[in-house]
Amino acid sequence: MYEVRKRIEISAAHRLILDYESKCTNLHGHNWIIDVFLRSETLNKNGMIMDFTEIKRKIQDKFDHKVINDEVDFNPTAENIAKYICDVLAPYCYRVDVQESIDNVASYIKE
Repeated sequence: MYEVRKRIEISAAHRLILDYESKCTNLHGHNWIIDVFLRSETLNKNGMIMDFTEIKRKIQDKFDHKVINDEVDFNPTAENIAKYICDVLAPYCYRVDVQESIDNVASYIKE
């Protein structure tokens, strides 16, 4: 089994849609750190699961220096963003960690 991990940092803003009062319903930004984990039993003709540059492009082009709410059709919690990224990198991605701040990390792990 082959496995790769790619770490990407983006700067992006979001606002959450919540059913309780929170400052997070206001537009605010983070310097997000996103770790993606891919695995495969085989490699492509270039000897890779997926090129690191392609992984970065698929995430950074979508979110970096943008308002995430304008880019997706779901409530952009860290958990939902992690699941979205895992789906974008299918079928190889099995885990995504999305860090909003040093103490706040959400993960999606595909079963």
